Amino acid sequence: MPEVTFDTETLGYIRLFEERTGARVKDCFEVEDKLVYLVYPGEVHKAVGPGGVLVDRLKGMLKKEIQVVEFADDPETLVMNIFYWYSPKKAEFAPKGKGRHVTVTVDPAWKARAIGKAGKNLKVARAILLRHTDIQSVSVA
Repeated sequence: MPEVTFDTETLGYIRLFEERTGARVKDCFEVEDKLVYLVYPGEVHKAVGPGGVLVDRLKGMLKKEIQVVEFADDPETLVMNIFYWYSPKKAEFAPKGKGRHVTVTVDPAWKARAIGKAGKNLKVARAILLRHTDIQSVSVA
């Protein structure tokens, strides 16, 4: 996996997020017009705040969409955390090139939302996984 480094702008986003939420950030990057924060295990509730109030405030301040994901060293747990809002049932892995492909099974009622418009959510998931695992591609079943 590549070494994750931050530019000045990203460090500013991390500092603001940590100051406003009290949650510790493992990674932060922009993808698909969305700011993605990976927070340490157990810190999602602190990061989001009651009813999402902290994230909503940050969205207003930064004028950006924000997604908060709980980091996990275990790739399967990380995949389940990325798709948390879509009631993931299981993640199945298959070899692909030098890495792996993962298929996430979600509740059928949530499948379209899990994929997102023009595959936006899949692109976000893939970006997270490429930075932290050997998973190179993602699909939703």
